Amino acid sequence: MTKVVLAGNYPAHTYERLKAMLENLDCTLTKVETEEEYQKMTDAEIMVLRIFKARQDVIERNKGLKMIIRWGAGFDSVDIEAAGKNGVVVANTPGANAPAVSELAVMLMLAVGRHLIDHMDSLRKGVWSKNTYINQSYTLNRKLVGIIGAGNIGRQTAKKAQAFGAEVQYYDPFRLSPEREQELGLRYVPLETLLKTSDVISLHVPLTDSNRHMIGAEEISQMKDGAILVNTARGGLVDDQALAEAVRSGKLAGAGLDVVENEPLKEDDSLLTTPGIVVTPHVGGGTADIGDEILPMLAKEIERVINGQMPEHAVNLEYLKK
Repeated sequence: MTKVVLAGNYPAHTYERLKAMLENLDCTLTKVETEEEYQKMTDAEIMVLRIFKARQDVIERNKGLKMIIRWGAGFDSVDIEAAGKNGVVVANTPGANAPAVSELAVMLMLAVGRHLIDHMDSLRKGVWSKNTYINQSYTLNRKLVGIIGAGNIGRQTAKKAQAFGAEVQYYDPFRLSPEREQELGLRYVPLETLLKTSDVISLHVPLTDSNRHMIGAEEISQMKDGAILVNTARGGLVDDQALAEAVRSGKLAGAGLDVVENEPLKEDDSLLTTPGIVVTPHVGGGTADIGDEILPMLAKEIERVINGQMPEHAVNLEYLKK
């Protein structure tokens, strides 16, 4: 009987719902909710992973491990090379969190553009700020939004921005087909053009060694004066200190961040003390109802591995033992 471990913290009733989906399979489902339990675990065969990191020591300690599957699209918390060398396939659940993350991305565009937090702070201080920010507030209507990364989340963010009246251009190393671009109403431009012409830029790419700080001081200097930057993808894509300085100086109107380089932020971090920057604590995919999308995908991938098949969404095939 295969031991499946649900490792990490999940929305309420996730364990019960996944257990019901797996009831006809030859497996057991166990919860591991604390870091201490996780570090002591040695017998996982299939691991569903959220919050915790699966580095080489964790992988090698669980000798019978067959698959690590991430709750969500990102897999930078897993050492995929070490997993592959130990015969462990790593999979993700792409697209499952796209509605939630894209929703947050557009929410941040609006919150920054309309000074939502500034108004709340003013009201708490007894200041009726009806006209305080009127000359610094902007809608998405008729604005040019630049999407970096046209995957599931990027495409859904584009669609939602378009619903607010924005025009959308995009850059991705892997360009969509002309037919797909036309269907989605997207215009492809080189990254340099996107940086120079977009009113709002939203990041939707994974973090790799090659794109760390892809938005740094040099790239920010190329952006339009008064532009807004949104990052709901991964901390490390943006040089956060260069970003804070650009907002403080007035180069950028503001920024909306769900991910940062140094999680969790200290209360005196410049990202939290700079007016115009809105930060949320990596909650893009953290909703009570996201399991409606992810749980069926998890159950399907677990079933495939138990039956001796490769998961549909494996991400480390190049590292697996031959």
